[in-house]
Amino acid sequence: MDLTTHNTQDGKTVIVLTPTGRLDITTAWQFRLKLQECISKISSHIVVNLSHVNFIDSSGLTSLVAGMRDADKVNGSFRICNVHPEARLVFEVTMMDSVFEIFETETEALEGVPREIMT
Repeated sequence: MDLTTHNTQDGKTVIVLTPTGRLDITTAWQFRLKLQECISKISSHIVVNLSHVNFIDSSGLTSLVAGMRDADKVNGSFRICNVHPEARLVFEVTMMDSVFEIFETETEALEGVPREIMT
């Protein structure tokens, strides 16, 4: 799994995670732990690039939902991009495509990260 960090123009750090292969019962727990680690130690703003994931099962979807909830708890953001066509079908059939913010490209996902609200 590839991990890169990006800094937005307003200084926000965004983590881009790019898992490869399958996101299923054998790999989802590792992915879930990586999401937790990134959100708690690096940044609450996450982009998951699924361009190299050609299969997702319910365990994979569960890890994505958990990551989204973790980011939301700390006022972060959670976006998905570059969904492989075979994996996109899983999002559509389960109607999870209406739950996640899904972008066509990583650049679009990075630009979609909201600015901090000034209080």
